[in-house]
Amino acid sequence: MQTNWRIGSLFGIPLFLDPLWFVILGLATLNFGVAYQEWGSTVAWSAGIVMALLLFGSVLLHELGHSLVARSQGIKVNSITLFLFGGIAAIEEESKTPGKAFQVAIAGPLVSIALFFILHLLGSVLPDTTPLGEMVNDLARINLVVALFNLIPGLPLDGGQVLKAALWQFTGNRFQAVHLAARAGQILGYSAIALGFAIDFFTREIALGLWIVLLGWFGIRNANSYDSVTTLQETLLKLTAADTMTRDFRVVDADQNLRAFADAYLLDTNAPEVYFAAADGRYRGMVSIEDLRLVERSQWETQTLQSIVHPLTEIPTVAESTSLAELINKMENEQLPRITVLSPAGAVAGVIDRGDIVRTVGQKLNLRIGDAEIKRIKEDGNYPSGMQLGVIAKSTIS
Repeated sequence: MQTNWRIGSLFGIPLFLDPLWFVILGLATLNFGVAYQEWGSTVAWSAGIVMALLLFGSVLLHELGHSLVARSQGIKVNSITLFLFGGIAAIEEESKTPGKAFQVAIAGPLVSIALFFILHLLGSVLPDTTPLGEMVNDLARINLVVALFNLIPGLPLDGGQVLKAALWQFTGNRFQAVHLAARAGQILGYSAIALGFAIDFFTREIALGLWIVLLGWFGIRNANSYDSVTTLQETLLKLTAADTMTRDFRVVDADQNLRAFADAYLLDTNAPEVYFAAADGRYRGMVSIEDLRLVERSQWETQTLQSIVHPLTEIPTVAESTSLAELINKMENEQLPRITVLSPAGAVAGVIDRGDIVRTVGQKLNLRIGDAEIKRIKEDGNYPSGMQLGVIAKSTIS
């Protein structure tokens, strides 16, 4: 996996550079340096690197616009990263309303438009014939292009976020709005790829055509990602604890002594990891094997399971109707290896661990997740690296 480099922070937001950022920095320097050759080689290349850095400074301010508006809504911004195609702000949650989502989406383009007007005003008082005047005017135009390009209505662009907010307001369904805005982004991405190949074929501007193709590919990839994550969010809300739980536990007699319990169950290689003790037709609580090991073996003959059970009121539980999104969020917040599911009558209905969650989600979304992988997840408690269920569940119920 590629590692981004942290270069500092701005308003408490960590700033990162993707290593591929240096590729586009070099290309931008080359572009400006060639354009400014009339000023002489030294001045031209110096101006080229300055303009390339100012370009990315503008992109950084654009992303900062999104970030600060999100933070004003109480949403955490994890980072801002500059990469091959510009910049991206890692905003942890969705805004609570369509109006607030629109505010976050439009903030970036508004910053770019504001920079255009400020730089245009500055450029109007500087002589056009001087390097400084030309650089200021070029930077003003670039910020206008950045604003207009980002307002194209399709995810992952800001215009797609604006479209999503509008559709959310119109339909009242955030998930449907994301699907539609992602579809628009996919159409735009394929159109960009077709345009790029057309430019290559008819004009022989190979570099320009390939760049547009890359932009189209990036757009499709990210639009697909938005669509997939939204489908997963919908799934996590539709599935419940009852859909996910297993009965991979055993109910034992709460009145038996610890020695009898150990002899009967702990030596059984096929025994489950979870035990619940019951007596007189009622659940007394969960039996923890770790608690058993804390008791001196000399006392195993005299103490019963009643002495070490954890009452159901003291262990993490959820109702059968709890959505999978809420359940995952609870497990992540409390760092639970598993959770107990209770029936409406308060009896133990099942247990759930992360392996059960991945198996259920995989079946619902027709994902190929093998038994070996499920077993690994059950043993180490870690979701697959590409399945950010904890993060997605948090954003789903926020």
